[in-house]
Amino acid sequence: MDDPWTAVTTLSDPSRRALYDYVRRQDHPVGRDEAATATAMSRGLAAFHLDKLVDTGLLTAQYAAPTGRPRGRGRAPKVYEATGDGLAVTIPARRYELIADILAEAVAGGEEPAAEAAARLSYRRGRDLSAALPPGQDVVGTLTDLGFEPRRDPEAITLHNCPFHALAARHTTLVCGLNHAFLTGLVDGLGATDSAPVLAPRTGRCCVELRAR
Repeated sequence: MDDPWTAVTTLSDPSRRALYDYVRRQDHPVGRDEAATATAMSRGLAAFHLDKLVDTGLLTAQYAAPTGRPRGRGRAPKVYEATGDGLAVTIPARRYELIADILAEAVAGGEEPAAEAAARLSYRRGRDLSAALPPGQDVVGTLTDLGFEPRRDPEAITLHNCPFHALAARHTTLVCGLNHAFLTGLVDGLGATDSAPVLAPRTGRCCVELRAR
């Protein structure tokens, strides 16, 4: 889902949360009648809230006969399933899945040493991400979207949030190195020839900042 905060707002409604929890616990697509009965609300109200959950990306919907019931005449009823990724929101932004995916791929690839393989993968992830961005996307806007909280200082672009904070605190050399490689790949991919990521650890900030080349 593009905006997790919209999903959080949606789930703040008790009826929608009850419907979401019920659908997520089932091992089959859930029809409106079943959902309404299970949550003790009218079919019309259940349908309204279920479709709102689809709009925010928490559920998916299709037209099919509910499990265990024969299809009647006419169009099949609408049934709902939970999306597989779930929902996670952190303040400030954290991206632990990115580091985990890079490290898992490095280990699975069997290259030695794994840390060097992970650094190469991190750089490539940064380049790949830049290639997927809309034309004209600038460095500061991209870093903002990624949760780094960039600020333009007189001598550099400093990053006031580390999306890998907890891991960087425990495994500083490894994680900061991967972060540096990732941002280098990102900046190179964006063609930002005026800025270069450098390691510059400071308390309360990301370990990388972008300095003029």
